[in-house]
Amino acid sequence: MKSRIITAVGLSTMLASGAAAEITVSSKIDTEGGLLGNIIALALEDAGLPVERRLQLGGTQVVREALMSNQIDIYPEYTGNAAFFFNEADSDVWKDAKAAHARAAELDSTQNNITWLDSAPANNTWAIAVTGPVAEKNNLTTMSDFSTWVAGGGEVKLAASTEFVSSPAVLPAMQATYGFTLSPDQTVILSGGDTAATIQAAARGTSGVNAAMVYGTDGGVGATGLVVMEDDKGVQPVYEPTPIVRAEVLKEYPSIPEVLNPIFGGL
Repeated sequence: MKSRIITAVGLSTMLASGAAAEITVSSKIDTEGGLLGNIIALALEDAGLPVERRLQLGGTQVVREALMSNQIDIYPEYTGNAAFFFNEADSDVWKDAKAAHARAAELDSTQNNITWLDSAPANNTWAIAVTGPVAEKNNLTTMSDFSTWVAGGGEVKLAASTEFVSSPAVLPAMQATYGFTLSPDQTVILSGGDTAATIQAAARGTSGVNAAMVYGTDGGVGATGLVVMEDDKGVQPVYEPTPIVRAEVLKEYPSIPEVLNPIFGGL
C-alpha cells in the first residue's frame, strides 16, 4: 500500500479549497471486526478514495452510536443486530439470511438514512462451545444438552465478553429459551470482546474455564478441539457481516458499493 505524506501546508491548501472529506472507516473492537474494517479501508484506498481509520472503536452500541451521530461514515455490521436496533427480536424474519438483510436495509434507510451494502454469505452468529472432554463426558452437542447439564449441577465456567453476557440478544436470550442460569461465579469476563481470547482460555483451562463464547465463523474452534453447541431452538438470528454507510457519504462517493459489494460477496 502506498504511503502518503501530506505536509501541513498541503493539508491547509486542501481544506481551504474544499477538498472532499475523508471517509471515516470504523469497526467493532473484536478481531473479526478489525479485520473487516481493514478490508473496507484498504479496498476504498485502492479505489482511490480518501480514507481515515478509526478501527476497533468499541462494542456494538459504541460504534452504532458513532455512525448515527456522524462521527464515523462506514463500518461492518451484522444483519441480526438490526433485530435489536429496531425492537423486532421476536420476528422470524431475522432467521432467514435474505429476508433479514432486506428488512435491516429497509428499516435503517427509512428511519436513519443509513444504507446496507451487500452482505457476506457467512453466518457469524453467537454460540457457546465447550471443551472436547466436557462434551464427550456429558454427551453435549446442543444447547438443550448444555442447559440440562448446567441445570443438573454441571461445573461450567464460561469465558465471554461483557456484550455477550449483558446484551439481551445473547446470553440472557439463551438462558430464557433453554432454561438455565449462569451465576457471576460461572463466567469470566475478558476485555476486548475477542473470541480468540475466549477460545484460548477454554482450550488452556485458564482459571478453570471450560466453555467459551464463540462466533459461527471462528476458525480457531476446530483447531483447539472445542465443540460448538448447536442452537437447536433457533434463538440466535442470522448474523451476516455487511458494510453499512451513511447515505450522505454514499451520495458523495457513489462508487463505494461497486468497490465493496464484490469483496463481501466473495468472503
